[in-house]
Amino acid sequence: MNFNTITTIARQELTINIRNRWTLLFAVIFGGLMLAISYFGLLTAGAMGFQSFTRTAVSLLNLVLYLVPLMALMMGTLSFTSEKSLNELLFAQPITRGEILLGKLAGLFAALATATLLGFGVAGFIIALRAGTNGLLRFPAFIALSLVLGLVFLTLSVPVAAICERKTKAFGVVMFLWFFFVLFYDLMVIGGTFWLRERVANRFIFVSLFFNPVDLVRVASLLILDGEEVFGAAGAALLKFLGGERASLSLLLAALLAWIAAPFALAQRWLKRQDI
Repeated sequence: MNFNTITTIARQELTINIRNRWTLLFAVIFGGLMLAISYFGLLTAGAMGFQSFTRTAVSLLNLVLYLVPLMALMMGTLSFTSEKSLNELLFAQPITRGEILLGKLAGLFAALATATLLGFGVAGFIIALRAGTNGLLRFPAFIALSLVLGLVFLTLSVPVAAICERKTKAFGVVMFLWFFFVLFYDLMVIGGTFWLRERVANRFIFVSLFFNPVDLVRVASLLILDGEEVFGAAGAALLKFLGGERASLSLLLAALLAWIAAPFALAQRWLKRQDI
């Protein structure tokens, strides 16, 4: 595998996506919503003003879980279902399909990371000026988890795009994936627990956590941000079964790596079989 080839493809993909107005729009919206959440987060308590980094991150968590997967799925689908002539030209070059896949994913992730870090960075700078730096040391870990979540959904978009081929069909499938993992999955798990005994239900909740990358990032973020009291059933079951935060975090990160590796392996296998 040629590293220079992968770097060249990644650089081209990054340039294309940085020039895309949707990437810039995502950064602006993300940064603006982050500032709004930080400033108006205590409005229901009758107070307004910028909150600390820890409070902002906890409030921001749901926004990250909604927007980052959606943006990652859209970027991946657009890239891997681009014009047929462009794909034919790229795949006709004397390079392996694994190098193309790695290069495009690296470029897409760099573009997503740039937009995300821009939104976090500008808003974080303003929050630091207005509310101080309390909780700042935990904030980079939360940002890193947001980027890992983005990478998971980028890799998920690749096999979908490769299998569907047509852009409209691929977008329909990835929107279903977004709806399933972000909105429907937790409702399905909670509904399933009503049919089980308490002991079995606790194990069911624990196991179900690892089948949803959104839940993995949610629980890991709350662990890092000291939000155990708002974990919910899945996080409480995780701590109970593993007996500590360090073991829990290690297991969560290992599961997220598996969520990246499995779709990547599936996409690579499908691309090798595909006649382009």
